[in-house]
Amino acid sequence: MGSVTKGKKPRAFWKELPILIGIALLLALLIKTFLVQAFSIPSDSMQDTLQRGDRVLVDKLTPWFGSKPQRGEVVVFHDPGGWLNETPTPQPNPVQKVLSFIGLMPSAEEKDLIKRVIAVGGDTVECQGTGPVKVNGKALKEDSYIFPNATPCGDRPFGPIHVPKGRIWVMGDHRDDSLDSRYHQNLPGNGTVSESEVVGRAFTIAWPINRWATLPVPDTFDQSGINKAMGAAPAAMGLAGAVPLVIWRRRRLTAARNPR
Repeated sequence: MGSVTKGKKPRAFWKELPILIGIALLLALLIKTFLVQAFSIPSDSMQDTLQRGDRVLVDKLTPWFGSKPQRGEVVVFHDPGGWLNETPTPQPNPVQKVLSFIGLMPSAEEKDLIKRVIAVGGDTVECQGTGPVKVNGKALKEDSYIFPNATPCGDRPFGPIHVPKGRIWVMGDHRDDSLDSRYHQNLPGNGTVSESEVVGRAFTIAWPINRWATLPVPDTFDQSGINKAMGAAPAAMGLAGAVPLVIWRRRRLTAARNPR
């Protein structure tokens, strides 16, 4: 008679459950650290684009591959120093701490801000009187995203300001209720934020469900000529380098035709 080999008895589900939970938590932590993180909107500074209590998802992956903040993007960034000194930080309970640590809910303790990038390193930005905001001399058409009836400058005209390389100038969409770059020109950086402080770009509203929406870059930031100031320098340098080369070549050709 042939022998019968008995298979191993499957492990009970309750014994595997802690392993499954551990794997799920590890994956959630990895996603939060390297891919996507949720953030809660704590104020009205980005109305009407974002409302207080909205949850947004922030792309943390592309900065690892060298992506830099671009004009028109909504970004989350750490407090550069002194921006949130007067804002009380809520104290979460232990469960909230654990869930925020692994990225299953927004952190309440981190001092982060969310604003729109208006200008990047190398740009000149200004807003006089009641506006409009100008970037490299080009007026921005901001009707699609600033708070209704708000003026582009709010109550803080500024500039012209040259944004240093590696830094950004940010403003809230509710210009009358946003303590943004305009209000921190007395601090190191003169109101600009280092790119190294940027956590990532907010790309969608994830909660509440009835407010699901993407956060695209407004068309005004794609207008012709806004990059002209940045693109002119390389072109000028190329021309300056080409002129001596052309002169040298012409002299060689002339000498070859008229040997002594």
